[in-house]
Amino acid sequence: MSRLRFGVFLAPFHPAGQNPTLAMQRDLLLMEHLDDIGFDEAWIGEHHSAGSEIIASPEIFIAAAAERTRNIKFGTGVTSVSYHNPLWVADRMVMLDHLTRGRSMLGVGPGSLPTDSAMIGLNPTDTRELLDLNFDIIMRLLAGETVTEQTPTHKLVDARLQLRPYTEPRFDVAVAAVASPTGPRLAGRHGAGLLSIGATLTQEGFDALAHHWSVVEERATHFGQPAPDRSGWRLVGLMHIAETREQAYKDVEHGIEQWFTYFQKVAAFPQMAVDGTNIREMIDFINEAGIGAIGTPEDARAQVQRLADQSGGFGAMLLLAHEWANPEATKRSYELIAQDVLPHFQGHGISHHESTVRAKERARDTRSDHAQQQLAAVEHMTEKYAKEVADG
Repeated sequence: MSRLRFGVFLAPFHPAGQNPTLAMQRDLLLMEHLDDIGFDEAWIGEHHSAGSEIIASPEIFIAAAAERTRNIKFGTGVTSVSYHNPLWVADRMVMLDHLTRGRSMLGVGPGSLPTDSAMIGLNPTDTRELLDLNFDIIMRLLAGETVTEQTPTHKLVDARLQLRPYTEPRFDVAVAAVASPTGPRLAGRHGAGLLSIGATLTQEGFDALAHHWSVVEERATHFGQPAPDRSGWRLVGLMHIAETREQAYKDVEHGIEQWFTYFQKVAAFPQMAVDGTNIREMIDFINEAGIGAIGTPEDARAQVQRLADQSGGFGAMLLLAHEWANPEATKRSYELIAQDVLPHFQGHGISHHESTVRAKERARDTRSDHAQQQLAAVEHMTEKYAKEVADG
């Protein structure tokens, strides 16, 4: 596997009833922390209902986060393009690309919460049909075309972008996928990346991984696109890591139950069919169903490797951000992943982990001889000094 990037997918998930101002500030502080410890990407969601996923405009959040960070790249994870005029989606992303000096990425999808689309008179079938049409318009605009098009929700007349993207020829674009071939089909057709949000969230999503990329490749060939690069494939998964499994289990007692309750009883998102009626059952479900890792860095490494083996290789591991643990334990989890997981999957031909371990082993194996040489050198210089003194 080539250098694997690591990042987060921030919906976000905050308990309803909390102070939303402080919750958003906590999210911004997390972005700063991830930037400091070397994470590569953060993808920010768009939601408008249900009281938990409270970022309505990923673009606005990204603009704020980019001013606080230096290196990490930000993607809309995802822009629900079925809700918007595709011209304004493209125009806003080009502006964001300039504001962030090329640290912006566009993720697209139909929208995951039916309670969002219902407020603008759309059902889930409508949003999926509109995704296909609106995404095509967005890609044409980003390519510099002038577009005249009538969609079920908008009319474009000689529409064009007044600015070209800061990134040449354009910023990264990715399409969301859960279990169906809709996302992979669009990614292949338009030469875009793939965000496999359901990669580890359901057994069906995990089983569909290899099939997803086959669809991308088949559609790319059909539409005359270049062979897709697996570096543009991002998998989303669940983790909380501590120094010991016991500590990790104790950490998630803070908030895992409300997270499960959200998907079991609030969000009409059956693709996230989580199971468990008490905290231990919830922990066991994450670990035993293979959809994530609550445990140690070793458990996290095993989960990433499992995904690599199942998929055939991908470009980025995105951790689904959550508040299973308190802010301090959550930050520590990311630190442990950066310290003890990333080095196993990053490097050039040989991982950073292997490189430093080999250097340690070489030094250990030759330590005795080098130690003797050090002692001999000290003895030599001591004798040399004594002779200089004796010679006056």
